Amino acid sequence: MGKYNFDQVIERKGTACQKWDNLGKVFGDPDILALWKADMDFQAPPEVIERLQKRLDHGIFGYPNRPDDFYEVIISWMMRRHGWKIEKEWICHSPGVTPSLVFSMLALTRPGDKIMMQSPIYSPFYHIIQENGRRIVDNTLVLNDGRFTMDLDDLKDKLDPGVRMLFLCNPHNPSGRVWQEKELTELAEICLEKNIIIVSDEVHSDIVYRGNKHIPIASLSKDVENRTITSFSPSKTFNLAGFRSAIVVIPDEHLRERYNSLVSGMHLAGVTVFGSEAIAAAYGSGEEWLKELIEYLEENLHFTEEFLNSHMAGIKLIKPEGTYVPLIDFRKLGLSSEKLQNCLVHEASVGMNNGAEFGKVTEGFARLTIAAPRSTLTKGLIRISKAIEKGCLI
Repeated sequence: MGKYNFDQVIERKGTACQKWDNLGKVFGDPDILALWKADMDFQAPPEVIERLQKRLDHGIFGYPNRPDDFYEVIISWMMRRHGWKIEKEWICHSPGVTPSLVFSMLALTRPGDKIMMQSPIYSPFYHIIQENGRRIVDNTLVLNDGRFTMDLDDLKDKLDPGVRMLFLCNPHNPSGRVWQEKELTELAEICLEKNIIIVSDEVHSDIVYRGNKHIPIASLSKDVENRTITSFSPSKTFNLAGFRSAIVVIPDEHLRERYNSLVSGMHLAGVTVFGSEAIAAAYGSGEEWLKELIEYLEENLHFTEEFLNSHMAGIKLIKPEGTYVPLIDFRKLGLSSEKLQNCLVHEASVGMNNGAEFGKVTEGFARLTIAAPRSTLTKGLIRISKAIEKGCLI
């Protein structure tokens, strides 16, 4: 029995919570079980809450600076956990990891330029490229024996002179891959040769399971470091997404100046009172909580895999190396993505992300959030099993 209780079920409906209060809007039924969205149903670490409460009790919330320990804890965390030595002046701001991708793209590419990404991918990647007048080049991942891999030959073939930037997702959402050094090195070498800027979304970097290690792509070499913008946050790790604060590391002075100039010009460079405090608190005192969280998530993964094997023959977990939003392969049912969603929502009363939203290769899949008390996860899996037994008639 650990120090922290991840089995506690906490009511979230009625708290202006997207995951639970948007079920009617997203799925058409407000009463289904929410097993979608990369949003944990666990309270943030008590050490973080205690620090935020102390700040709240002060009662004055004027324009803030970053707290004194802000940079120190970020630099220490990155070195201690991921072996990458970063400098204080490299650290830039963004109100979220996804906005940092937009800022990087706007600062360093022009309308009509091509941005490469690797589907299946977190769906906002599609939107932010297209909505800002850039063009998508998709280097689709390959699924072999339940594991996604990069197709670097395809990547090379598609890197024409119009491709200016690569959006990397590491660890990858939704495949669950934690890219290995060899894969990242080969990818980086291609990008260096073609003068491609790498923008790496590493928001899931701290949720990595035994036998795997997160490697920031920028840490591979000085050359790669100087062509990479890395964005991360404690938002996924410590369930702090509502603070809308991210860390953007840009070692190259020229790239950093262009990024900061754009953010400053939009008047978005200011930090929030609680966002900066939450980052400092999480990286400064959240490590013990994180250790127990990962152990609990690993147990949830094992439970999910065993349940599928025992009760839903042919329905497979794409076992993740990191993240807490693995894919479930429902293709054995022979249903279209639309019919699969209808089955999950209307027969099983469960909300999961439709695999088709991530790309064509994951049609017939659904993404499951395992960052929930085991009783909630169990309830959802039982509902899905019973719906499949009935034949998913809807």
